[in-house]
Amino acid sequence: MKRLLIANRGEIARRIIRTAHAMGIETVAVFSEPDARALHVREAGSAYALGGAASADSYLRVDRLLDAAVATGADAVHPGYGFLSENADFAQAVIDAGLTWVGPPPAAIRALGSKSAAKALAVQHGVPCLPGYFGDDQRDETFAAEAQRVGFPLMVKAVAGGGGRGMRLVHEAAQLLPALKGARSEALAGFANGDLLIERALLRPRHVEVQVFADAQGHCVHLGERDCSVQRRHQKIIEEAPSPAVSPALREELGRCAVALAQAAGYVGAGTVEFLVDGHEFFLMEMNTRLQVEHPVTEALTGLDLVEWQLRVARGEALPLAQDAIRFHGHAIEVRLCAEDEHFTPHTGRVHHFAEPPLPRGLRFDHALETGSEVTPHYDAMLGKLIAHAPTRREAIDRLAHALDQTLVLGLPTNRAFLAACLRHPVFHEGGALIPFLGEEGDTVRAMLLHPPDAVLAGVLAAVFGAQASAAALPCPFARPLRWLHEEQVLELAVQEQGQGALSVVWGERTVPARVAPGRVVIGGVTWPVIAVPLGGGRWQVQAGAHTVALTDLSLAPRERAGGGSAACELRAPFNGKLIAVHAQPGASIAKGEPLLVIESMKLEHTLAAPRDVTVEALSVAAGQQVAPGQLLVTFTAA
Repeated sequence: MKRLLIANRGEIARRIIRTAHAMGIETVAVFSEPDARALHVREAGSAYALGGAASADSYLRVDRLLDAAVATGADAVHPGYGFLSENADFAQAVIDAGLTWVGPPPAAIRALGSKSAAKALAVQHGVPCLPGYFGDDQRDETFAAEAQRVGFPLMVKAVAGGGGRGMRLVHEAAQLLPALKGARSEALAGFANGDLLIERALLRPRHVEVQVFADAQGHCVHLGERDCSVQRRHQKIIEEAPSPAVSPALREELGRCAVALAQAAGYVGAGTVEFLVDGHEFFLMEMNTRLQVEHPVTEALTGLDLVEWQLRVARGEALPLAQDAIRFHGHAIEVRLCAEDEHFTPHTGRVHHFAEPPLPRGLRFDHALETGSEVTPHYDAMLGKLIAHAPTRREAIDRLAHALDQTLVLGLPTNRAFLAACLRHPVFHEGGALIPFLGEEGDTVRAMLLHPPDAVLAGVLAAVFGAQASAAALPCPFARPLRWLHEEQVLELAVQEQGQGALSVVWGERTVPARVAPGRVVIGGVTWPVIAVPLGGGRWQVQAGAHTVALTDLSLAPRERAGGGSAACELRAPFNGKLIAVHAQPGASIAKGEPLLVIESMKLEHTLAAPRDVTVEALSVAAGQQVAPGQLLVTFTAA
């Protein structure tokens, strides 16, 4: 293996490049049109343009990827995760082209990549599975009959799914058909395979997965478990190892079952066997036949480089360690930094300012971010992964939360502060977070994000005066009235400049001394590190200490725009995406909470519901249309 083509993008491409270069292997990056100037392209030894913008026109094109390998002289292909990493036909095409495939054999991908096939194999080898229906008959009436046999609640899952796509929780029979329809649509869009399965749903389990590794000589080991129970929309956002709920005896049994399943399928390479754990019982969910997003957690705990293991196994080498030689040290936690707000709504846009936190020993940040990066709707919302390792779980939590506080990503909303609040939530802190954690505690976590008044004030002062703050700046001799909008509340301020960056601020009944200097604002003797970024149109995003504050300058706007007014009678697109379904027509009466439209963005479907009882007046868009943030979709009146 001399030259490795990486059939992926972003942070995982950079991760693979790093290890390959350390091993003396040349690398080839591929890129779509939006990624032409991306970090992974610049860091690889060479790069090849796939063309296209959407995944279907670039990273999912087997023919173009093979053309890239031939054109660049690559002799091996690493698929990363996502895209074609679990596509058996792609793996076979790589092998048929005479290239080394860094992954499991196509037969193993087929046997385990389908949830239905994996469960059938698991049952044969004594791996516990939940009761369900995994058959070939995909008719709705068959699922309805099988659902009555399995019982409710149950989970609908895409057979070829992953990353939470194509999954629906169904509590009663009336919800089944809409769930089947939505899951099929999402599965077809994400995996070109609409086949589904159903299984009994556990309502309060943990999501625990086991990392396995096998070589072509017949050896297979496990590298311990990861607890991935903190999820939104069935997608993980916090992963840790070891699980706070897994005993040594349970770990041994989980590992034994994971290895048994891998060996039964003739597995080679890195894979992850995922389980639902309910007390002392566990049940197979699926096996992911690739490297996982959260593999750095295991690397931190074991001190091993899993990408290096992948490359060595692909070259035909035996596993570097036997099971009894694998050791675990301390505790590791990873969070997924995503371009989404605290309500899990995805966002696109430009990163106007990026700075990673200090990264001493025990902290790692895998990302593909830089100031000026564009976050597009063509790929998922994950921006990077921040990982902490420490001797104890509490030390790892504190280290990771502090690092999140110091991370700067400004220009679009991120879940940075939400992740830090999750880590500090008492349920998570005590190791009690189960899969329903965010469903049950999400509002409490959001309440922890409330901005203290001085953080908001620091943001306003940084936005207004930060660019002027210098010893030579001349103060205005008159009090300056300011009006700023923050979370639908209008802030009325009067600011008197006193020179040398000193200010006197009157806000309601408060009068506080303040001082503005580059990168900081001092309010009442307390210093707030502040970065303020203009977004255009009078809008600013500010990070004041650990708090991210969105502000709009209304100082020169007509006062009637400053707040209040009647309830909105329009629905506008909250993000970029493709409109895939319209549930309302002009004249229709829609009850509060009922769906109006469905937008597909960042690989997921998002339903926009009526904010209250309404009558639809007009539709401004049609199914199949691309929509942009702020675009008018529906107008309505109160019913």
